[in-house]
Amino acid sequence: QVQLAESGGGLVQAGGSLRLSCAASGDSGRSFTTYAMAWFRQAPGKEREVVATISWSGGSTYYTDSVKGRFTISRDNVKKAMYLQMNSLKSEDTAVYYCAASPTLVAGTTGKSYQYWGQGTQVTVSS
Repeated sequence: QVQLAESGGGLVQAGGSLRLSCAASGDSGRSFTTYAMAWFRQAPGKEREVVATISWSGGSTYYTDSVKGRFTISRDNVKKAMYLQMNSLKSEDTAVYYCAASPTLVAGTTGKSYQYWGQGTQVTVSS
């Protein structure tokens, strides 16, 4: 079992920045480096969507088109943490953001690819 805890959400004006963090624990000895990770988000009345993914090494990343050039996903395998730097935020980025982990080396882009989920952190962008 892996426990994931997000932090860093909040209220920000359009054009501003936020940095989300996801801390992993309780992996029962399995190395954090063997997990692919991702950020998903869900806005009110909308389906959950992938925002960005990162492979076990951090060498391969994926971004959904709407955040390319504005968001950056990264991970620190020593600290067992993942991050999402969000710049030039827009009102349409308002959502609950979730981190997710999968015991695979390659990161999928659908929710069913991930076995472990955090509780989510609210990001609200005011226009």
